[in-house]
Amino acid sequence: MDKRQILRAIKHCETIQRTGRVLQFYGLVLEASGPDVFLGEICEIYTPKAAHPVVAEVVGFRDGNVLMMPYGNLSGIHVGSEIVATGRSASLRVGEHLMGRVVDAFGRPIDGKDFLSEGEEYPLYPDPINPLDRQRITEQFTTGIRSIDAMLSVGVGQRVGLFAGSGVGKSTLLGQIAQASSADVNVIALIGERGREVLDFVVENLGEEGLKNSIVVVAGADQPALVRVHAAYAATTIAEYFKNQGKKVFLAMDSITRFAMAQREIGLAIGEPPTARGYTPSAFAQIPKLVERAGNFRDSGSITAVYTVLVEGDDFNEPVSDATRAILDGHIILSRKIATRGRFPAIDLLESVSRLQKQVSSNEDQLLVTKSIKLLSLYQDSKDLIELGAYQEGNNPQLDEAIVFYQGFEEVVSQVSPEEDAAEILRRWLRKNV
Repeated sequence: MDKRQILRAIKHCETIQRTGRVLQFYGLVLEASGPDVFLGEICEIYTPKAAHPVVAEVVGFRDGNVLMMPYGNLSGIHVGSEIVATGRSASLRVGEHLMGRVVDAFGRPIDGKDFLSEGEEYPLYPDPINPLDRQRITEQFTTGIRSIDAMLSVGVGQRVGLFAGSGVGKSTLLGQIAQASSADVNVIALIGERGREVLDFVVENLGEEGLKNSIVVVAGADQPALVRVHAAYAATTIAEYFKNQGKKVFLAMDSITRFAMAQREIGLAIGEPPTARGYTPSAFAQIPKLVERAGNFRDSGSITAVYTVLVEGDDFNEPVSDATRAILDGHIILSRKIATRGRFPAIDLLESVSRLQKQVSSNEDQLLVTKSIKLLSLYQDSKDLIELGAYQEGNNPQLDEAIVFYQGFEEVVSQVSPEEDAAEILRRWLRKNV
């Protein structure tokens, strides 16, 4: 450490301890008189009954008092408990040591392996990225899924939403993409998931091979709302670290809906007014802040991101779906009807869109996709007549072609596991049948 660094460290050193006292605790929020803090500052709450202080984050101010939310259990805290400001804001220690690990929202291992203490300190909430530091997306990102790679081509650095109701295979699809993706590193965030689902995802969907070049960040459904929000930003921060090393990163978040729900809990607890379906303004404000950190960047690597959107009641126009669809570069819709008839992945190609498909695929491939979508749409429009037996072959040559195409297409896009040459398999079939 040189002289200037030492002087800078002394300048920013806390020479006076800032303290306060707990006044009351209601719902998710702790209200305190003092200390003199800034928004987002980390504080420690001390109590004689606990061996370690409870860590809390400043989330707001009211009538001259400080509003805090704890990261953990408040057992033992009482009115008058001492609060000490740390002068720190939320950060995370990141580095190569995270590879192949399952960690919590604070980067602590939960996989039973050695504790992680290496790496660099990265802020959880950095300044917004300059749009001119981005780079145009021109390279295709391989997912190993035929229908995506051939018909909904995703670019390196693209942000895509995976919209689905419960039980239609979104976690399975995420795991398959992570196994076969062309990324150097996978960062997977499981936000608000049940404990059983976390274990199933790591063991079954991701698997031992998939975990080798992955980092899984977990915040369970039973953890505080602030921790669930923290986990989403922690996963993004880890992805940014590897992006800064020049690597291609695949970031998968399941789900951004539970992230918004957690932010809604925080917003309501500190007194924000509810809007559509009870979501607070901050819930919608946080979505672009999180999503905009992914992309393709000059002088560094890229973050290709897939955010699952849990569609409540299969309503694809509910508030989080609307807000997310507007900010992303494409959306993949998983259909319950398609899943019910046993075709997986249950991607509805007529409702799904990749906004960057033209930038990452050839004119020939785009023409194949356009013709295929036209045939699928024609079949879908006449499906009721066909299933009722009211349509007779020969009445409409184009519809006859669509019926034959549909039957073969359903079979070729059905897939049990990801494939390296997924796009070429489907494109070869399309060239023969379109």
